[in-house]
Amino acid sequence: MTDTASGPLSGTLVVDLSRALAGPHATMMLGDLGARVIKVETPGTGDDTRGWGPPFVRPDDGSADGRESTYFLSANRNKESITLDLKADGDRQVLVDLVRRADVLVENFRTGVLDRLRLGFDMLHEINPRLVILSITGFGHDGPEGGRAGYDQIAQGEAGLMSLTGSGPDDPQKVGTPIADLLAGMYGAYGVLAALLECGRTGTGTVVRTSLLSAVVGVHAFQSTRWTIAGEVGRAQGNHHASIAPYGLFHCADGFVQIAVGSERLWRQFCEGFDLDPATPGLETNERRVAHRDRLIEIIEEHFASWKALDLLARLDQIGIPAGKVRTIDEVYAWEQTRSQGLLIDVEHPTLGRLELAGPPLRFFDPEGQEVTRTAHTSPPTLDGSGAAIRAWLARDENRADGPAWAVSTRTAAEA
Repeated sequence: MTDTASGPLSGTLVVDLSRALAGPHATMMLGDLGARVIKVETPGTGDDTRGWGPPFVRPDDGSADGRESTYFLSANRNKESITLDLKADGDRQVLVDLVRRADVLVENFRTGVLDRLRLGFDMLHEINPRLVILSITGFGHDGPEGGRAGYDQIAQGEAGLMSLTGSGPDDPQKVGTPIADLLAGMYGAYGVLAALLECGRTGTGTVVRTSLLSAVVGVHAFQSTRWTIAGEVGRAQGNHHASIAPYGLFHCADGFVQIAVGSERLWRQFCEGFDLDPATPGLETNERRVAHRDRLIEIIEEHFASWKALDLLARLDQIGIPAGKVRTIDEVYAWEQTRSQGLLIDVEHPTLGRLELAGPPLRFFDPEGQEVTRTAHTSPPTLDGSGAAIRAWLARDENRADGPAWAVSTRTAAEA
């Protein structure tokens, strides 16, 4: 890892005490933006996700010592790793030295754990008044169930998402990725950036809190006001939109396609393209079409029954109807559009060699329109892979240990 990484957070030091997914996803986002991220892991085992598999991948020589879980590899690019036993005074002092130099600290311990380690938020801010602390929990830090442990699928269920997902009300389904964790990480990174901006104005750090519960409730979108204002409880209804019709997945001769007819203008275009009467009783407006959705689906699928999917997609494109196929994951990564957006990156792993990873979803351009997106990335770290170098850097940098975080060098150990 080098401090020459480009990006808007270049020169920012993040100390990552988190594990599993929500916190690591937040710090990976910060690393993608150019921050130097030092991941602090438990000696011997490291982040929980190092053991979450299969699938695992091993070095070419088949060594079990060098194996990594693909789960861990998905959430930890652009980081360094050091192992510290925070109950041991010597290792705790290493963390204190890192905190003195840091701009951001991220943690997702159960409520009270840091206090028991004599590293509560008040102590961390005494060490470094400018420190921005991101703290992520399952269900919140306070309230009647504050401090309750949270895992993604449990949070998806408790926060209502599973009741909205599935083929029907009696078929609750989780989202196919750990979306509660990922959203908490995204909200957390967003909060960190706001807090860093504030710190630049005030010179004082702050604590940013979020949770898996908060993150999922935060994306209820129209389903929230559907209840809080209209008094309707949304339920799972398969692959069709609750408030727009036709909008969803429709079967055709050899598979299915998805369409989104999101306006009356598009409805008229759709009807003209498939010889339908836009004023058919019961289908004249979006409100009427939503009320008669089952009949609408039946009518459309009758018209689609003789079409093959590729021909149907071409026809929908010709008449200006937003449409698409349902791609498998391998098809997504083989798709040239995916690759054109920088969503695949190559990294060189210390033990596994060349790896292809999903890439950051943000791109940056200067005022002249030239792309300045970071393109050089580092692989997820091996356990304690940077430990010796970080300790050596801290020892060399001892004379700066009491300076404010923004004034302290965040050069890597290799450069120090």
